[in-house]
Amino acid sequence: MSAPANIDLPIYMDYQATTPLDRRVLDAMIPFLTEKFGNPHSTTHKFGWEATDAIDRARGQIASLIGAEAGEITFTSGATESNNLAIKGIGRAYRKHRNHIITVVTEHKCVLESAAAMEHEGMRVTYLPVGSDGLVDLDTLEAAITDDTLLVSVMAVNNEIGVIQPLAEIGALCRSKKVFFHTDAAQAVGKILLDVTAMNIDLMSISGHKVYGPKGVGAIYVRKQSRLKPEPLLSGGGQEGGLRSGTLSPALCVGLGEACAIASKEMEADNQRLRDFFQQFVDSVQAALPNTVLNGDRDRRIPGNINLSFPDVRSDRLLTSLRDLAVSSSAACVSATAEPSYVLRAIGVPDDLAEASIRIGIGRFTTAAEIDYAIDSIIRNVTKLKEAA
Repeated sequence: MSAPANIDLPIYMDYQATTPLDRRVLDAMIPFLTEKFGNPHSTTHKFGWEATDAIDRARGQIASLIGAEAGEITFTSGATESNNLAIKGIGRAYRKHRNHIITVVTEHKCVLESAAAMEHEGMRVTYLPVGSDGLVDLDTLEAAITDDTLLVSVMAVNNEIGVIQPLAEIGALCRSKKVFFHTDAAQAVGKILLDVTAMNIDLMSISGHKVYGPKGVGAIYVRKQSRLKPEPLLSGGGQEGGLRSGTLSPALCVGLGEACAIASKEMEADNQRLRDFFQQFVDSVQAALPNTVLNGDRDRRIPGNINLSFPDVRSDRLLTSLRDLAVSSSAACVSATAEPSYVLRAIGVPDDLAEASIRIGIGRFTTAAEIDYAIDSIIRNVTKLKEAA
C-alpha cells in the first residue's frame, strides 16, 4: 500500500510514549540555549536575573494551566522524579505520624516502585484494584482509608488505556478524611481540565515531553495550604525552596512553561479534533473486524488513546507488519519485557488477548489523511495475519 503524497512514512502514532516538540516551544527555548545562557541561581548580575525571570514566568504558565499559584510549582527532571518525590518525600517526612499509603495496581511503574520502596522502609501500602473499565471504585477506596492513612496516590489518566480517574470525587473523599492526595498527571496535563483547588489535589506530577514540551524536565505541584514539606531526594545547594537541589535549565523550564501556555489556549480545539478521530478509528476498525476489543472505558478516557485487542493476532507479529506506523504494544517504560501488560491484566483482559493488543496514540499533529491510512493499514494487516493463522 503506497502512501498518498500528503503523508510521510512512517506515521507517528505513539503519543502516550512521547509527544513531538511543538515548534513554538522550541522557538521560546532557543534564546536560552544561545545568548541568554545565565545561571538562574546567579543573583548578582543581569545574566542570572534574566534566567530567573524566565523561569518565574514559566512557573506561572504551568500554575495557570492547573489552577495553582506560581510559588507552588517546583521544577524537576520529569514525572518520574516528581512521583518519587511525592511518595518517598511525603512518606519519609510524615511516617512517624501516619504509616499507610494507598495507590492503584494500574499506576505507572515509578509510582508502584516508589510505594514498594516505602514498604521496604516499614510503611504499609494498599494496592487498590480497578474495574473492567480501568476505574477505581470510590467505595473500595473509602473502605481502604484508615486513621493511619497518610497519602492516596491515583494516576489522573492511565498511560496504557487512557482512562480518566474521578479526581474530584477522590479529592473530596481524601479531604474529608484528612488524607493527602497525590496524582500522577503526566498523561493528563494539557489534555483534560485540571483544577487543583476544586479537585482537592495536594500534590501533582507533571511531565514536559507528554505535553509537546522538551524531554528532561517536569514539575511537581505542592499545595501551600496543606503545609506539606516532602523530604528532598537530592542533597545540594538548596535550590527550589530546598525541595529540589540542582541548577535549573532555563531553556527546559521555559519550554515546559510555553507548552502549558499553548495547551491552555488550544486544549479544547485539540480534544474536539481528537474525539472525531477516535470515533472514526474505533468505529471503522470494529466494523471491519467485529471481534476487535477496545480496552478501557470508551467514554471516560482521553480521545488520543486507542488501545485495541485483535483476537488470534499476536501484537508482536502485527507490529512487525505495521512498519509504516509507529505504534506500541504497551507502555514505553515496560515495552522491553515479554510479559503481557500488567494494566490489561488488572482490568481482567486474558493473557492471550493482552498479547494481541496494540496502543495507538494520536495527538496535535495527527492529520485526517494519516488516520485514514492507519485505519486501512491495520484492517489490511490484521486480516492478512488472521488468514495466515
